[in-house]
Amino acid sequence: MSLLRPHDVIDNILDITPEFLARRGLRGLLLDLDNTLVPYGSYEEAAAAGMFHWARELRDSGIGLYLLSNATGRRAAFWLERLGFSGVGLAGKPHPRAYRRALAELGLPAHQVGMVGDQLFTDVLGGNLSGMHTILVRPMVSNSLPHTRLARQLERAVLRRYGHDWKT
Repeated sequence: MSLLRPHDVIDNILDITPEFLARRGLRGLLLDLDNTLVPYGSYEEAAAAGMFHWARELRDSGIGLYLLSNATGRRAAFWLERLGFSGVGLAGKPHPRAYRRALAELGLPAHQVGMVGDQLFTDVLGGNLSGMHTILVRPMVSNSLPHTRLARQLERAVLRRYGHDWKT
């Protein structure tokens, strides 16, 4: 498998249900923050209300959740306080060390954990390098940072190669 090829490609994180995870043998998730759980740069809790319910439902079904984000520590801490599970900002994705630490926190082997995120070159690459099940989610909003715009163009070319064509 290519290191940039996700195992699953979904439109919305809310599509991940306990049944979805059970079919894949997954007992835990590492979750990206920006454009995966909440819109990039947002601090608006009202926009994340459905995500709070989703996370609670997964936790109540026994799924371990851990935030693995490259966002600032301050931003990650803001959302972690509201999410009710552990995690880190400034994780250093896609470096496998960040994934190993997160797996240790969950207490699960890599093959039982999914990495969920909106970027091929951080979330999917790091998850695949770490032996995890990777789930690429459509970005919630367009990001105007120049390096992210360039990365999105490259991601679309890679995704088309694998039969996906998101207009991000």
